[in-house]
Amino acid sequence: MAIPLKTKEQLILMYEAGQIVVRVFEKIKEYIRDGISTAEIDEIAYGIITGFNAKPAFLGYMNYPFSICISINEEVVHGLPSKNRVIKNGDILSIDIGVFYKGVYGDATRTYAVGKISRTAKRLIRTGKECLRRAIQLAQPGNRLGDISNAIQSYAEYQGFSVIRDWVGHGIGEKLHEEPQIPNFGTPGTGEELKPGMVLCFEPMVNVGTWKAKVQDDKWTVVTEDRKLSVHFEDMVALINIGNVVLTFPDKNREVLSKLEKFVPQT
Repeated sequence: MAIPLKTKEQLILMYEAGQIVVRVFEKIKEYIRDGISTAEIDEIAYGIITGFNAKPAFLGYMNYPFSICISINEEVVHGLPSKNRVIKNGDILSIDIGVFYKGVYGDATRTYAVGKISRTAKRLIRTGKECLRRAIQLAQPGNRLGDISNAIQSYAEYQGFSVIRDWVGHGIGEKLHEEPQIPNFGTPGTGEELKPGMVLCFEPMVNVGTWKAKVQDDKWTVVTEDRKLSVHFEDMVALINIGNVVLTFPDKNREVLSKLEKFVPQT
């Protein structure tokens, strides 16, 4: 299936959606502390998202019952908020936020340290961030999806960690999940060629132990099979004529918007 290419107008709307995601993260970060439940964070996120006249992208998606996903420690993705799940000092907390705004989606994930965490957890977080940075760096017209997948895998494994194989990054636009699927492992020079107008979500999911994971009985929460730590980072990246721009980075000086306004779609 072909990867959808966006118009300039669509990219600008997706930029607006991405900046709402940025603002939600900025506000929600203030509440991440020892003793707060994940359900409370979810309720706060709902209020912030709707305050921007947007809708939580995940709420109701495939019957998902909450506004955001909150995954703790050995949980990889799709963690269900709960009043009974209380954050503690020493936890690492991955929060996945999506919004629907003016007909398009925005999506990103951040992993946070709660209080004092272990050296391994610190190194795992640094590695996840660097995997994402390397993926974004290679998101250039003419490169291929395999280049990005391999960059994530090779750096994580160089650091002694593993990457999740059964859950992937994705395209995004008028649908939350569009073509292509973007694995966190792969071979350079393979896969679809990247073109201006593509918008892609890269999602390094990096584990301390095995790459294997499984879905819990709640049908949503994915945990590492060996119950060792996992981190998850995600950004929404638009390819343009001169490279790329990250739609879910803070853009206080509107430099990203300026580049998008000059975007010329391929004919």
